[in-house]
Amino acid sequence: MLTIDYANCLTSRVGAHGLADDTISTNADRLSELTRSLNQSRGTGWERWRELWNNPMRQIHLDQVQAVANESEGRFENLVVLGIGGSALGNIAIQSALNSPVYNLLPHSQRPGPRVFVVDNVDPANLNAVLSVCDPRETLFNVVSKSGETAETASQFMIIRKILQDSVGSRWADHVVAITDPEKGTMRTICDKAGITTLPVPEGVGGRFSVLSPVGLFSAAMAGIDIEALLDGAKAMDERCSSEDATKNPAAILAHLLVHLGNGAADMQPKPNHVMMPYANGLKLMGDWYAQLWAESLGKKSDKDGNEVFAGYTPISALGTTDQHSQVQLYREGPNDKVIGFCEVEDFGDDQSLTIPTGMGVEAIEYLEGKRMVDLLNAEKRATEYALVDSQRPNYTIKFPKIDAHHIGEFIALWEIATAYAGLMLGIDAYDQPAVETGKKATFGLMGREGYSDWLSKVNDTLGETPHFV
Repeated sequence: MLTIDYANCLTSRVGAHGLADDTISTNADRLSELTRSLNQSRGTGWERWRELWNNPMRQIHLDQVQAVANESEGRFENLVVLGIGGSALGNIAIQSALNSPVYNLLPHSQRPGPRVFVVDNVDPANLNAVLSVCDPRETLFNVVSKSGETAETASQFMIIRKILQDSVGSRWADHVVAITDPEKGTMRTICDKAGITTLPVPEGVGGRFSVLSPVGLFSAAMAGIDIEALLDGAKAMDERCSSEDATKNPAAILAHLLVHLGNGAADMQPKPNHVMMPYANGLKLMGDWYAQLWAESLGKKSDKDGNEVFAGYTPISALGTTDQHSQVQLYREGPNDKVIGFCEVEDFGDDQSLTIPTGMGVEAIEYLEGKRMVDLLNAEKRATEYALVDSQRPNYTIKFPKIDAHHIGEFIALWEIATAYAGLMLGIDAYDQPAVETGKKATFGLMGREGYSDWLSKVNDTLGETPHFV
């Protein structure tokens, strides 16, 4: 079970830069009210994501995903996921957390599934590099797009379709699995016409909340990850986060701390920069997934009543111990405008016993001899935690008993539910993204899409030639 130690966010540890020690009990009634509201709205509208780990939706998705994964088993050497944002970040994060960092370098006999590549950008050098090592005849392409009209994924798919047609001919569709709207949209039309195997993007599940739907479960299943354990972990966390007892509700506590520290309680300097700093390489890309969730959900110009509030916080992804040598100087002595979230792992499994040899014969580093690497890693975390508290910099620790599918499922659900709480606390819609839509429309105009010529004019008028350059 994941635990959260938040003592370093309180005044007894960080003085005036923390919240009162009794902040949770003092605000218990309000947090209970928010919990009741979320318990009532769960499974409705854009909160259907909270039913992904409960039946009947859970079993339907498991059956669908496993059926397609079983059909594809042994047929492909590579799986290339085409998507962007919520269609890709979760896939990358789960693979990084739960498979070896050298998974793609292992021989076929030592991997539970195909090599996995997630192409989450339209950088031509990146796409060409992936394609150069993936023979299309041995590759399954997983296209993830609810509508099929997202410019990045649509362009990737168009390139892949042509490559497959040239290499495998009329059976090109056998090399594609699309995760898309089950009933409508451009991608649905393409798939129905071509006979492409599909899995659903569930209705009412936005991209950044979709990792525990087929969007993330399919690539995980293909790579041998225990997707049932992912959902079990999410369900276990959800049960804890449904408690109206605020002192036992991890998501309510986490959201309360970050929102009140972020906005600045009483005379406290606001701390709108929220760092995720795991002390485990496998969790680093979970920080990138968290960054989209926290930024896109909470960064809003207007509240639900239309008032300008400019809400939101800036998520920052870091890695311990690496970023002790690149960012902690700023965190400790720069502006006191950050909350640092550590992730600590108790058990690294088979890697737990890696020990520093003795006999180097150098007095200055003799203290390291015979010590386990995991002890050094966690000592570095604790030392950084101390240094931040010493400088009155609020921080908290999410502790993983170990990194496995169950605990990753817990982590995902924790942050999704905390985001829902934070949206209510801020009075904003945590599920829309109007600023992102503006960029999409401008892209359509720049690329010549019919009906968007006015956006081309807007962009060119705003970003016209200027003498202000050197």
